[in-house]
Amino acid sequence: MAAKLFDDILLKGVRSGQAPGKTKASREWYRKQAAGVDKAAAKDEALVKEMKQDRGRTTVKVGNMYMFKYDAKHKDTLPYYDAFPLIFPINRVTGGFYGINMHYLPPALRAKLMDALYSTVTNKKYDDTTRMKLSYDVLSSAAKFKMFSPCIKRYLNSQVQSRFIYVEPSEWDIALFLPSAQFIGASKQKVWADSRKTIKG
Repeated sequence: MAAKLFDDILLKGVRSGQAPGKTKASREWYRKQAAGVDKAAAKDEALVKEMKQDRGRTTVKVGNMYMFKYDAKHKDTLPYYDAFPLIFPINRVTGGFYGINMHYLPPALRAKLMDALYSTVTNKKYDDTTRMKLSYDVLSSAAKFKMFSPCIKRYLNSQVQSRFIYVEPSEWDIALFLPSAQFIGASKQKVWADSRKTIKG
């Protein structure tokens, strides 16, 4: 189901003349299609089990996009956490990594941040050679990335509950708007309200 979901949206886009990632208009087209997907079709179990097997990774690389199952180590004291993050890793650290979890932003701000991040891509091919040139210093030094602050999370390798599902660059805008977030401890509306407050600072 999940792999077919990505493929169906991509095929529909190509037939409509929408080249993934090439223009803001095409990005908006793919986001609209993904936002219309029924939530049941984007559940974490379906994505983990049914994505193409070769997408699975045991490690992450900075600048790529990944989805994975996660069980927060300190979940008993956290107000909430996302059990199925959608991230761009920005820094590897001992025992894990820091990443931008796009789910922590409401759709409008998520789109703005993603459009800003597109300015850092290594090339315009939107294939396996494409990645974001990301680091905390780059993000914090540019005003156009100001929405990133509530999205920075540290992930422990020991708490990752699945393989890392690699999202191809041509599918970034589809994954971005799939209703796949799995917030534990709070509703997405509460999470997004808190993120807005953090951004306004």
